[in-house]
Amino acid sequence: MKEIIKRFDKEIIKKLDQRSIKIMKRTSRIAIRLSFGIIFIWFGILKPLHLSPAEGLLKATVVWLPFGSADNWLIIIGWWEVIIGICFLFEKTTRMAIILLFAQMLGTFMPLVFLPEVTFQSNNILLPTLEGQYIIKNLIIISAALVLGGEINRSKNKHETSASI
Repeated sequence: MKEIIKRFDKEIIKKLDQRSIKIMKRTSRIAIRLSFGIIFIWFGILKPLHLSPAEGLLKATVVWLPFGSADNWLIIIGWWEVIIGICFLFEKTTRMAIILLFAQMLGTFMPLVFLPEVTFQSNNILLPTLEGQYIIKNLIIISAALVLGGEINRSKNKHETSASI
């Protein structure tokens, strides 16, 4: 009897697992796209409105650029992020959003190189400050964008295959 219950429990767990995987596959791309859209629009719009807590860090990072003032770069980067967010909201522009995101991400890591006194405690790369952690967490954004980008053709091919059958 115990063996029957164990096997029955394993079958239930397996079915639940399969259902949850199916739900995650169906919802993950839209969840990532909407999350990116909300975050990039929200955080981006704060910059031109001079309401972003990252304003000081951003201005200190771009001050060395040979053209444009730090205030202008703040506005440009803010609107760039808003455009990224808008592009993520639509499946057809997701690839463009990812390209824009990768370009933007290059800039987000600049303080780690140019402002180590701000991003690391006592200039120790093993001890990031709050600002350093804020920047380093962008690795997960890059990873999620890579996953999303890797799924673009897969979902198109899946639709084409099922349409041709």
